[in-house]
Amino acid sequence: MAPSASPATATTVYTPVTTKSTKFKHPLDPLTPDEINAVSLAIRLYTTANTPIKAVRFITCTLVPPPKRAVLAALAIPLTPGAQPEAPTPIVRKAESDFLDVVNGGTYNAILSLEDGTWNVDTCGLVAEGAEPQISPEELAFCEHVVRRDPTVQALAREVGVEPDQIYADGWAIGYDDRFPKHTRLQQAFVFARYSEHENLYAHPLDFVVVIDSLAEKVIQIDFPPTYKKAKDGSVELGVSSTEPCPLSEDSFTESKRERIPPPVRSFDFLPDLLQADPTHKPRDDIKPLHVLQPEGVSFKMDGNVLEWQKWKMHIGFSHREGIALSTITYNDDGEIRPVMYRLSLAEMVVPYGAPEFPHPRKFAFDSGEYGMGTMANELSLGCDCLGQIHYLPGAYVTHSGTPFIIKNAICIHEEDAGVLWKHTDYRPGGRHQTVRSRRLVVSMVCTLANYEYIWNYHFYQDGNIEIEIRLTGILQVYVAAQDEPNPYGTTIAPSINAHNHQHLFSVRVDPMIDGLYNSVVESDIVPLSAPTGSKENFAGNGFVVKDKVLKSQVQDGARDFDWARERRWRITNQARTHESSGKDASYAIMMKGGVLPLMAHTDSWVARRASFAHKTLWVVRDQEGVDGSRMWPSGKYVPQTREEPEDSVGRWVKDGNGSIENEDIVLYLTVGTTHIPRPEDWPV
Repeated sequence: MAPSASPATATTVYTPVTTKSTKFKHPLDPLTPDEINAVSLAIRLYTTANTPIKAVRFITCTLVPPPKRAVLAALAIPLTPGAQPEAPTPIVRKAESDFLDVVNGGTYNAILSLEDGTWNVDTCGLVAEGAEPQISPEELAFCEHVVRRDPTVQALAREVGVEPDQIYADGWAIGYDDRFPKHTRLQQAFVFARYSEHENLYAHPLDFVVVIDSLAEKVIQIDFPPTYKKAKDGSVELGVSSTEPCPLSEDSFTESKRERIPPPVRSFDFLPDLLQADPTHKPRDDIKPLHVLQPEGVSFKMDGNVLEWQKWKMHIGFSHREGIALSTITYNDDGEIRPVMYRLSLAEMVVPYGAPEFPHPRKFAFDSGEYGMGTMANELSLGCDCLGQIHYLPGAYVTHSGTPFIIKNAICIHEEDAGVLWKHTDYRPGGRHQTVRSRRLVVSMVCTLANYEYIWNYHFYQDGNIEIEIRLTGILQVYVAAQDEPNPYGTTIAPSINAHNHQHLFSVRVDPMIDGLYNSVVESDIVPLSAPTGSKENFAGNGFVVKDKVLKSQVQDGARDFDWARERRWRITNQARTHESSGKDASYAIMMKGGVLPLMAHTDSWVARRASFAHKTLWVVRDQEGVDGSRMWPSGKYVPQTREEPEDSVGRWVKDGNGSIENEDIVLYLTVGTTHIPRPEDWPV
């Protein structure tokens, strides 16, 4: 961060904002709506008195986590096995905000402290050029207005039969486009027609993509993708000679060398009342009600944001960026409180699409870093999003004006049956059997990112397992196809509707504290004995062993690949505590085999340069706490419009790190995901 801005005049006076004293129950409680109001007011007063800024647009306002050791001391959680907790120290509540200078441009970052009921601005400075904070929900919504009112867009839409009031647009981050200056805050907009209220607009994609300047609130470019054709020999050819971007000095439509493509007009609806107009639609009427009843209530207890259930105890926080943030997770092992995780959350994700012709390569959304999972969270409803007896937690994030936007039911907490926990039958005559049902706790959130929905389920089990389930639903991102146009990089899921192949890659951040803060990672390969069949050591040829390797050096061991041939796996261990029978270190195994995938883009591609986390299955780094907290974001703190690997990304941490990751305060990043080759059955929802 750059030095604080110079005072506007030598006589200005900054008056800190006094607010009600905040009595947080847990040091990691998120900022309350009242605190968001107070923090944004303090920043307004500060910028008015000390900077040339005339108009502020708030983008983020969030808690700065206290130091780990201070939090653990406050909660009486020891740092090492068998040790006493450290003595509590005073915790100063801090906040951080990113905001835009609407008049002059530029992004500012401010850090504030709450002392004696007063919010004081500790630092306030301009961030580096090209470092853009996430795109706000208000900016995404206003993008549609900017597109719809633009005369050129209106004329282009009318050419294919779409009136201005029928124009709709999904705003996205620009992805990568070095034709524009770094300092311009950009969005790209995918344009659709909507012919009646509430109908599925994605059934009517238009044939161009718009770029807007978010601060100037105007359209600055319109790009037309080229089309594909079948050659005489049956091969597929692109209608232009190159997939590279058209220079801004040239007319994109002329350079695309194709005709205009009108949007398909057939409706593909999914709302029940709209489907009634379809005579071929027949809803299912042969399913009986399924009731989930808990007449004696739930088995978990809530105290503010702190939950206790079946020996588990944890803090459940709302994060504008991560969505759900689970912290200070412990397990009561017959009276001994054993630390398990300091923080568990989604740190980043990227969705690269596979069509190479411009502008489609710009489609690779960092849905967490560019938009924020929390800001995209749904208001959950009983009986649909959540079933059973539910406890909800709210979420709040800052709006452009500095006031809070409150999501009343952002996080859903409930119990559910999870099948058989264990079973055994003595098969002998007269033998007995025993079956035990499994109960699990579910902490969930649903987020809408334009066309896609993500369902985040954190599962806690009675046997000590923790499971993260990521479910994908919603609507495919689509583009119009010309009549009989080949589709080499996707699937024609409906007439003239093309859904491109794409991937979803998630970076799950695991900040462990297995029996304490100082942990290691062990990599295990399962290999057959080298001794051949018929040998004295391996006569039957069936022997195999586990070969363990402790990851020691961040720069040498911090980036790991999965190895299918060796059934590779990892576990997080505490070398200061061993099991009485096995003699092995206390540990948690990382079971991610079902979610492992390679990034299909080249390692020097636009997306790979920005999303370095996607190169490896597992990253292990030594944590470093700074003024704004721990190492958090694998693709950098400021994600929109980055063009290279950021300095504060997991790839750079490993490359530039010289320290040990054995018996240290470490952080892991797990890369999981899925490759989506669209099917007609995925349409319309």
